[in-house]
Amino acid sequence: MKRTLSILAVLALTASPALAQDAGTGLPADGIWILNTLLFLMGGFLVMFMAAGFCMLEVGLVRTKNVSMQCTKNVALFALAGVGYYLLGYTLMYPGDNWMVQGMMANIAPFAQLEAVGLADGADAADYASTGSDFFFQLMFCAATASIVSGALAERIKLWPFLIFTFILTAIIYPIQASWKWGGGFLDADYGFLDFAGSTVVHSVGGWAALAGALLLGPRMGKYKDGRVNPIPGSSMPLATLGMFILWLGWFGFNGGSQLAMGTLGDAGDVSRIFANTNAAAAGGVLAAVLLTQVLYGKVDLTMVLNGALAGLVSITAEPLTPSLGAATLIGAIGGVIVVFAVPFLDKLRIDDVVGAIPVHLFAGIWGTMAVLLTNSDATLMGQVIPIVIVGVFTFVASFVVWLILKFTIGIRVTEDEEMMGLDAAEIGIEAYPEFGKGSQFM
Repeated sequence: MKRTLSILAVLALTASPALAQDAGTGLPADGIWILNTLLFLMGGFLVMFMAAGFCMLEVGLVRTKNVSMQCTKNVALFALAGVGYYLLGYTLMYPGDNWMVQGMMANIAPFAQLEAVGLADGADAADYASTGSDFFFQLMFCAATASIVSGALAERIKLWPFLIFTFILTAIIYPIQASWKWGGGFLDADYGFLDFAGSTVVHSVGGWAALAGALLLGPRMGKYKDGRVNPIPGSSMPLATLGMFILWLGWFGFNGGSQLAMGTLGDAGDVSRIFANTNAAAAGGVLAAVLLTQVLYGKVDLTMVLNGALAGLVSITAEPLTPSLGAATLIGAIGGVIVVFAVPFLDKLRIDDVVGAIPVHLFAGIWGTMAVLLTNSDATLMGQVIPIVIVGVFTFVASFVVWLILKFTIGIRVTEDEEMMGLDAAEIGIEAYPEFGKGSQFM
């Protein structure tokens, strides 16, 4: 009975002549604005939960002696992203009439009072959703980019240089290149670059930044010795698996929220299609990794399977709307294949990536951006390739310069003794599992 009354009340409100109707939707203008805002907020908190996924994945794939360090890095980077994106990043990414160079940083603290009223109340906001919800949603993407870097450089990087780099990445490097596509910049206007939710703008950017850091940082002690690759097992496969599932869940907000609208039948249908394709791509990545590792190694490799799921998700992120379910599964499966071959390829180059972030986010990100050509007729070969190169060169060079400055000023790598001791003891002072560590009162 209560449900019936609620439905009748909504219908009566919608039909009220006092409220302006949006042609073709049957909803009042405020109703569309509310639904669009709700999509931003729901998508945003799902992407925020991905921070927990990154953290759990990383702590599962590092050794016990470095778990507290990874937890600290993930909490701190998320906070730094929030401050850096507020002070500089959002304005750099969406310059409008306040471009930071021309305006001489006139809008250094944008949206100090984010509006909370609808269009009917005369809000000074975007005409489709709350400015606050847009800021929140975009901030979550910025923070996700920094999380990618954290895992790749684990177990040998100092805390404070990493945090300084994180602030520069989230406040300056990420927003500048994102403005070239999502802020109406030249990659969008001149090249017609298509990257729906950020296979390149988010994921490959994190991968390029991680690659630059890994090259300057060097591999962990004992990882490569006497021409051999020595695997270094992580501390908890259950936690790593939990992290993967959290990321899988968060990706529905990542891709679905990037529709940027849910106030019409068409938009709601598109969001649903994006959800289904996102899930299909992850499934394809998992199955490809399961089958391929069984064939290559004689046993299924769980770490490859986890990264296969993530690679499938990264692969579909550039275009999660136009593929069929079968095509989405295939796109994700190719991402899973890429990871299985890319991880040992990096090892041959002696590039130590603790969690496989570079294969997942950089290599699969490039593949996903090119895969747009398979299902979206608006995409062009050069319109995809050239922006991939531009974003890659900019991000890698800018990140390399920042890492290089940090290396020759305050240093970026812990000492050999500290690395052997573990960063929990050397950098944080709190062991993640004291009952099992050297400092245990029971030992």
